[in-house]
Amino acid sequence: MKEQDHDRLLRIKTEGVREWQHQSSHYNRYEATPYSALEILFDEYDEWKSTDRFVDFGCGKGRFPFYVYHHLHASAVGVEMNGQLYQEAMENLAKYMERAKSSRASIQFEHIFAEGYDIEKEDNRFYFFNPFSLQIFQKVIDNILRSVEDHARSVDVILYYPTSEYSHFLEIQTVFELWREIRLPGLYEENNNERFLVFRLD
Repeated sequence: MKEQDHDRLLRIKTEGVREWQHQSSHYNRYEATPYSALEILFDEYDEWKSTDRFVDFGCGKGRFPFYVYHHLHASAVGVEMNGQLYQEAMENLAKYMERAKSSRASIQFEHIFAEGYDIEKEDNRFYFFNPFSLQIFQKVIDNILRSVEDHARSVDVILYYPTSEYSHFLEIQTVFELWREIRLPGLYEENNNERFLVFRLD
């Protein structure tokens, strides 16, 4: 299914790449994870439960949260600091909910800097597609670890197109352990960044 066809199925608009007019060294451009990559991820990463809550840091227009909510029937939170992208995510949410079936799961978006997001005890799956600098990533991971100290639970950190800085930090400076690598067939052979890394803290 093509990208625009999948968007049309969900009645949302998440395509495209957006560069920032005033580029910051801490925040990267907007680009949604390809639907084809998400399909491969959740074909192989099948340990999730409908009671999980996924948090997408730097969610942009919300593709990942919508995918999780629609296909996994699990709750999802999108965290986005850019006001324009947050507004587009909220417009997508309004459009999507017009025809969405009732569900125990929830989907929501937060307009806040990633490091300012208050990790809830229900949050246990955290998704990153290189949204920001290592410094901000470290602060977010610290917030996750503090939350786990307060409310013990197993948590996963999922990285798409992982930077060596992100993965080295998790492996060397935290208690997370690399649990699974999921390579995208046909793409990884040309570019070994085309993969997911799942880090787990039991």
